[in-house]
Amino acid sequence: MTLAQLKSAVKAGTIDTVLVGFPDPFGRLVGKRFRADFFMDSVAGHGTHGCNYLLTVNIDMDPLDGFAVANWDAGFGDFEMRPDPGTIRILPWQPGAALVLCDFVRDDGALVAEAPRSVLKGQLAALAKDGFECQCASELEFYLFNQTYHSAHEDGYRHLQPASDYRIDYHLMQPTREEGLMRAIRNGMCEARVPVESSKGEWSRGQHEINFTHDEPLPMCDMHVVFKQGVREIAEQHGKAVTFMAKYAASEAGSSCHLHVSLWKKGQPAFWDASAKKGSKLFRQYLGGLMKYCPELCLFFAPTINSYKRYQAGSWAPTRMAWSTDNRTCGFRIVGQGKGFRIENRMPGADANPYLAFAAMLAAGRAGVREGLDCGEPYKGNAYIDPKLARLPSSLETAADLLDRSAMARATFGDGVVDFYVRHARLECAAFGNTVTDWEKRRYFEQI
Repeated sequence: MTLAQLKSAVKAGTIDTVLVGFPDPFGRLVGKRFRADFFMDSVAGHGTHGCNYLLTVNIDMDPLDGFAVANWDAGFGDFEMRPDPGTIRILPWQPGAALVLCDFVRDDGALVAEAPRSVLKGQLAALAKDGFECQCASELEFYLFNQTYHSAHEDGYRHLQPASDYRIDYHLMQPTREEGLMRAIRNGMCEARVPVESSKGEWSRGQHEINFTHDEPLPMCDMHVVFKQGVREIAEQHGKAVTFMAKYAASEAGSSCHLHVSLWKKGQPAFWDASAKKGSKLFRQYLGGLMKYCPELCLFFAPTINSYKRYQAGSWAPTRMAWSTDNRTCGFRIVGQGKGFRIENRMPGADANPYLAFAAMLAAGRAGVREGLDCGEPYKGNAYIDPKLARLPSSLETAADLLDRSAMARATFGDGVVDFYVRHARLECAAFGNTVTDWEKRRYFEQI
């Protein structure tokens, strides 16, 4: 929907509310709802404002200390929320509603560097300067439950009931029971300019996967965050709940967010050597950069305490650094050929912020090209059990330390961005460290 189309819809009375939001550090959409006529008269041209504390809260919205971008000493002022008219879309599951995404902007007109959309825009500008474009896609997995969000909360998230009683990977029968919801998601997303290719049952009980059509990184990430919010809202309307946690239960597989990426130049796939019918030198350098630097950037693929519980042997999630042409024990899987030839990064979980995850892939790959790295030979065998392979970080604390010490990350993203996300991670670790868990009570209450 263009701005002109939105204006016509508002005039016709089919749109009466416009949601104005920006992706926060967790990938959530935060913002305001406007009467559509006021949005057209004022906000569309002049933007609106939001408290800059939105960048420095935890997921429970508690203001956190120690950030340069916004703090109590500076009074937690406002940043401008500047609408991006290219992101306008209807939300068919919210009657009479449209959504527009915004950039967070300072008084001088500069993007707030720490905001996730800004981080990705910086990497895309650098890529364009190198003469390349990027095509990418994200595959999101999630669990569907028979409870509502409210009832799950009231029960302390115990006794969650997956929507299937057994594993449903590629099943056609059992997912039919949820087809009313899944059809509403597929069709609603397509109407909201989130073109869906397919949905399928995934490996675990109640687990599903939905794939989007590929696009450039910024619109892909915009679709990704709209999808996550929309799926939650549509599930709620059907009396269900979903979770995008990386690992909701120890006994079940984690939920992934596999990222696919390829570079293009003048309309041609730069990762593919057509004469040799294999990956190009650029591809090998780019993949070499991913192999070298993704452990340092793991915080952008696995941003929560829970993320690292997904990295378990035999779990379909990678645990060690390796690449292969078609081997799901490796962190990087190479798929397709010709225009479809691309790198699949299997490190991110469904909890990843897509703007940061794609920015990290662009940064690491470009570093590999600059340094003339090579990815080596494809791995053969079971990467889970090979002690010669380097391991992924085992905790959020370790990932924060690696990012903090990464000279490449600081040179590429800037000290302010690195310090911002390291600070968020360390405060999350501290909050978890101070929490008494159900596991501790079960283990120690009587017997210690």
